[in-house]
Amino acid sequence: MATNNCGIPLDLGWLSNVHVNHPAVLRRAEQIPTRRTLSKEWQAAWLLKAVTCIDLTTLSGDDTPSNVHRLCHKAKHPIREDLLKSLNMHDKGITTGAVCVYPSRVADAVQALKTIKCNIPVASVATGFPAGQTPLTVRLQEITMAIEAGATEIDIVINRTLVLRGQWEELYKEIQQCRKACEKVHMKTILGTGELGSLANVYKASLIAMMAGSDFIKTSTGKEGVNATFPVALVMVRAIKEYHRKTGYKVGFKPAGGIRSAKDALSWLTLMKEELGDSWLTPQLFRLGASTLLTDIERQIYHQVTGRYAAAHELPMA
Repeated sequence: MATNNCGIPLDLGWLSNVHVNHPAVLRRAEQIPTRRTLSKEWQAAWLLKAVTCIDLTTLSGDDTPSNVHRLCHKAKHPIREDLLKSLNMHDKGITTGAVCVYPSRVADAVQALKTIKCNIPVASVATGFPAGQTPLTVRLQEITMAIEAGATEIDIVINRTLVLRGQWEELYKEIQQCRKACEKVHMKTILGTGELGSLANVYKASLIAMMAGSDFIKTSTGKEGVNATFPVALVMVRAIKEYHRKTGYKVGFKPAGGIRSAKDALSWLTLMKEELGDSWLTPQLFRLGASTLLTDIERQIYHQVTGRYAAAHELPMA
């Protein structure tokens, strides 16, 4: 996937004019889960759209080559073939948007996808995930190692201390160096929004990440106490909208952490459609970071096709 954001020179004046109307953001966020009721036919289509935007993820301490292989197989075949045939979608090449693993498991994922003849991207978290507190030289080495192992997307994580201390120039320079280390590889920047202290900080960190050349901005690592929320998402996507208006660059958005149900996925798609428009509803500009979401989406599609909910053994994760 080609880089689509070249970045711009640091503009601290832009940051100084940031103001977030907190009550208005909360009011708008409350509306998002209740905005649309979809017909059965359209709900299936939207759920399949969500599948294509999932970064199917395993980031556990007990990850092994075998469970990474199973994850990759599920990424290639996210929905049972008979269910797709019932929806006349079996020949559409539906896969997840990517698989996401630790750097040490990238080679396993690359090999597994090669074995099953699937060319979806391999994303890897890097730069001291999840805290971002390791020395910058180490974080940059981690990016290089993941790319050398075959990663085609890198999810970096920022040092949240720089945001909390208002060290915007330092943050810009660190993300720029990560961008340079990524070279032409797609770079997503994780802000760790649950640890940034305020919505204004979220907006400013979003702008800095985009100015420094991030192709995506991502809410969370999934390891924080608070992960993807609609108020945070609204602030981030409106920063994306403003950045696009001023620069012409389209930056992607990835919520991650706590997104587990098909209903959640539909709400996130609705948010993107209403705030950024249909052109952002593609894997190139929207991803859902999740490990268990796919299971519920497949369960809901099973129910639509058969009229009943599947038993756990009928829809194994892998």
